[in-house]
Amino acid sequence: MDHHQRWHPTVNEREFIERALQSDLRVDGRRPFDFRRLKILFGREDGSAEVQLGDTRVMGYATAQLVQPYKDRPNEGTLAIFTEFSPMADPAFEPGRPGESAIELGRVVDRGLRESRAVDMESLCVVAGKHVWSVRVDLHILDNGGNLIDAANIAALAALSTFRRPECTVGGEDGQQVTVHDPEVRDPLPLTIHHLPIAVTFAYFGEGNIMVIDPTYKEEAVMGGRMTATINSNGDVCSIQKAGGEGVMSSVIMQCLRIASVKAADITSKIKNEVNSYTSAKALQKVKRLPASALKKDNAPDVAMKESSDGALETQSTKPSSDGQQINKEPPSVVEDNKQEDVEPMLSECNPEPQSESRLTAGGSDETQEAISPKSLKDAVKPKHKIKKKQHSKINV
Repeated sequence: MDHHQRWHPTVNEREFIERALQSDLRVDGRRPFDFRRLKILFGREDGSAEVQLGDTRVMGYATAQLVQPYKDRPNEGTLAIFTEFSPMADPAFEPGRPGESAIELGRVVDRGLRESRAVDMESLCVVAGKHVWSVRVDLHILDNGGNLIDAANIAALAALSTFRRPECTVGGEDGQQVTVHDPEVRDPLPLTIHHLPIAVTFAYFGEGNIMVIDPTYKEEAVMGGRMTATINSNGDVCSIQKAGGEGVMSSVIMQCLRIASVKAADITSKIKNEVNSYTSAKALQKVKRLPASALKKDNAPDVAMKESSDGALETQSTKPSSDGQQINKEPPSVVEDNKQEDVEPMLSECNPEPQSESRLTAGGSDETQEAISPKSLKDAVKPKHKIKKKQHSKINV
């Protein structure tokens, strides 16, 4: 991006921004060492992430393919960063060949990742000297709101953290044949990332005495210099980039590094939390649900057990009910027995033998019926005269 193409502030705008910074105020209301709101979004596919840093939006997409390694490093894979500046993000961006700012952005992010050995390159080796994985990260600038380096760095880290490469096995007669397995057959493998190098950009104003973190688009047009420090959460300095501008004292640089280490720890925790939530949600989606028929089959024993248990409860409940009927019916039967005893002499005088035979036959049929079928609710709900006959037969027997 050429300087004559970008937005130039007026004299009043420049003075307003500089005087506000002298009072520790910024145009958007932030403090000098405050980042804008950071938001990380992930796509449907692994290895795609979108970072929103204030009005700045950058999308990162990671891919991999098998290539031949370099001769001086036959056991290591490769990692490359590519940037794409679209006129949609900023009218100053021109389509076609990348400009100076695009090349600088890619180099700063690439240097922070590769030279710090953040990604384990040896784990990308399949067959030494023949086949290694080449990981490529494409960074697309969607909206330029200032501080593209920090947003692009976070997008690259988020994309690499969620990227999964296909699993491959080595076989064949010579032991050099590589078979790349489909993700549905074998789960892809994540990259081995040792640490997350975070880029923190400082903008200097005046004679280098005033500095702020995460400059906006307008602040970048007014600033006199810029420095990007890439630091991980452990406080290790991975790289420092100062793209021209006014000179800065060493004491100011050391102060910037101390501030950057604190900011890097906060951003690292933010990235890890977002990645963990994404991976857990992705794992839940990959859980294979059983079909409805299988669920019914699996639940059939439970249902049968429930039915059997309910049946047992019913039998238990029905038996007491029949017993209750017998208990409730027994006291009246005693009274009826007294009445029958009074009436028995008259009946015996008239026809004693048929009466006894009817009692015996009734008792015998009752005993055979009880022996054949168990008592149920039907027996409890029988007419009263039949129940009386059964009870008298029982007493006589």
